[in-house]
Amino acid sequence: MRSTSNFLIRLPRLPEASLVCFVYLAVILDVYSRKAIGYALSRNLDTKLTLSALRMAVDQRNPPPDCIHHSDRGVQYASKEYIKELEFYQFQISMSRKGNPYDNAFAESFMKTLKSEEVHLWEYRTMEDAQRRIPYFIEDVYNHKRLHSAIGYCSPNEYEFMMESTPNPSQNTLISLL
Repeated sequence: MRSTSNFLIRLPRLPEASLVCFVYLAVILDVYSRKAIGYALSRNLDTKLTLSALRMAVDQRNPPPDCIHHSDRGVQYASKEYIKELEFYQFQISMSRKGNPYDNAFAESFMKTLKSEEVHLWEYRTMEDAQRRIPYFIEDVYNHKRLHSAIGYCSPNEYEFMMESTPNPSQNTLISLL
């Protein structure tokens, strides 16, 4: 079990010239392993979208009380309904400083990866194309195969497995000093 848990979320707009609408993605990352643990796609940028991603993450992780939930300042994260859900699960609520994307750097990096390694390589012709391809990328590529230098050049799934099966996780942690 990890001593701290952090969830980060980010909503990009995924425009594709061949799609007749915008597709919005809400994603929740576990900062510990860089794993995408909750996500949802929709044509609408609203609280329902972000709640779907949050509920998926909570179902997967069952986070402990005081887990930090960090997001940008989007109205969907500041809505009464979303805040009520965070309080129900006893999250510590954290939001980025106004106009500072660096506070949400993990999520911004995920979105850059998603766009460069998936979205810009495919021509989604329908919403169904996006609903099929993006979860595949998240689950089978990003979480299972993509290596991350910050976690010892492991995939998020591999890193979590290694940490769970190691009696003293700190002995295998890569420490990099710049």
